[in-house]
Amino acid sequence: MKRALGIDHGEARIGLALSDELGMLAHPLETVQVREVKDVLGHIAAVVEREKVGVVVVGVPRNMNGTYGPQAEKVREFAGRLGERVPGVEVKFWDERLTSVAAQRLLHEVGKDTRKGRAVIDQVAAHLILQGWLDSQAMLG
Repeated sequence: MKRALGIDHGEARIGLALSDELGMLAHPLETVQVREVKDVLGHIAAVVEREKVGVVVVGVPRNMNGTYGPQAEKVREFAGRLGERVPGVEVKFWDERLTSVAAQRLLHEVGKDTRKGRAVIDQVAAHLILQGWLDSQAMLG
């Protein structure tokens, strides 16, 4: 089975998470600093190729009432451009409401200082997005 890559898209940082080969567990992978990496799409495409990724799961922000705002449109545009860079790889969307809050809470519970670790929060948020999607796939059988 091909692996899945989870993406928590942000203006300054993009968190990445990767599934195991069985497609059961997500693991935080890295945080891409958008300002430091000139070709973010190229960087992610290289991760997709290197890790033999078959599906990319992009977290889409939704308002608490379920509607989409301007940030969701930016994420969809980014995902569309990524899909063009990695032909043959499925790009899926996943509701990312409150994943950053959940990531902060999780890191706080294990004793990490979240004020100093924004990059880690983005990786954990990507992990939560990907794990949610993986769990939904397991339920579908």
